[in-house]
Amino acid sequence: MGRHGENIRKREDGRWEARYQRPDSPKGKRIYRSVYGSTYEEAKKKRDDAVRMAEEGPFHAPEQAGERGDKPCMQIVFSQAASEWLEEVAVKRKYSTYVKYRNVYRIHLEEILGPLRLSERPNQQIQEKIFDHLSGESLSDSIRKSVCIVARQILEFAGRKYSAHIPVMKLPAAKQGRRPVDTFSKAEQSRILDCIYNGPDKFKIAMLLCLYTGIRLGELCALKWSDFDFRDKTMTVNRTVQRIAVKGYMTRTILMETDPKSESAKRTIPLTEEMITLLEGLRGEGEYVFGGKNPLEPRTMQYRLKGILKKAEVEGRNFHILRHTFATNCVESSMDIKTLSVILGHSDVKITLNRYVHPTLDSKRIQMGRLPDFYGRIRGHAA
Repeated sequence: MGRHGENIRKREDGRWEARYQRPDSPKGKRIYRSVYGSTYEEAKKKRDDAVRMAEEGPFHAPEQAGERGDKPCMQIVFSQAASEWLEEVAVKRKYSTYVKYRNVYRIHLEEILGPLRLSERPNQQIQEKIFDHLSGESLSDSIRKSVCIVARQILEFAGRKYSAHIPVMKLPAAKQGRRPVDTFSKAEQSRILDCIYNGPDKFKIAMLLCLYTGIRLGELCALKWSDFDFRDKTMTVNRTVQRIAVKGYMTRTILMETDPKSESAKRTIPLTEEMITLLEGLRGEGEYVFGGKNPLEPRTMQYRLKGILKKAEVEGRNFHILRHTFATNCVESSMDIKTLSVILGHSDVKITLNRYVHPTLDSKRIQMGRLPDFYGRIRGHAA
């Protein structure tokens, strides 16, 4: 625990907060600042670093900088700005968003950028270190993008917090040659459907619902009976569940029910008569369709999916392949992209086209097979 007079305490969310005084203007007025850490030692070190930086020199006043022909400079390290930014995110954003940003910062940015001083001059050293870190082959485009977003938001926050103009960080270009997303082939889908209809249970029906709607795993596990209108044959997506680290811990997690990932993810999807009949057969005690009294654990559904695929003699895949397969089937059955985009819960049709629509080998063969007739008509017209 913190020692008396140190101004270091453990917060209710499990983090340690260390407060210190620093000059905030050319007049020498002193105000309190806070830094945060997952341990007492980490918070104390950040506080000591911040105090040392503050003692090296206060903020240069703009008029003084102008006289020297130099730009104002801030005596603050990246880790302090990051701690204060995360504090703001924890208050203003969803807890799941806070956890994601916190983990991205701690894993990818804290060690390489934490000690660096921010400046109103171009932060060349910060940018070079980020570029070097993101050049690793093991990082996906998604992780690279998240790292850049977090770094940029911390710098923008520091600019607002300390009334300084910090240059916008340039983002590294995404890696080329994104790996194509997998879908089930027509033959695999046939075997899967045979397995589902041969003695359907709630897990098989859940899998079929995904093939008919493209619903995400977390959204599926959070479905309640109140989300269904059996008369109008519709299903409304209102929430999702995901495993999130408990406040104050990095290893312990809880299953948390939250809003969907975006406003556009809240959507109403029409269901087929067959799907309604299968779902009505599952009605029983419990608020949640597939979990009963509580949301279904996503890991349980992943485990059940592997069993169903194994029984259908289909190679095991991630649950999200059901969503990819649904989107591809809709395109091949001539559903317009705007309708598909709304059903999938996307905010932009481009996301649907670029991420979830993948022409299969069969569809490419069909399209290529139309060329002989096309060229035949050209030859006939020329004659």
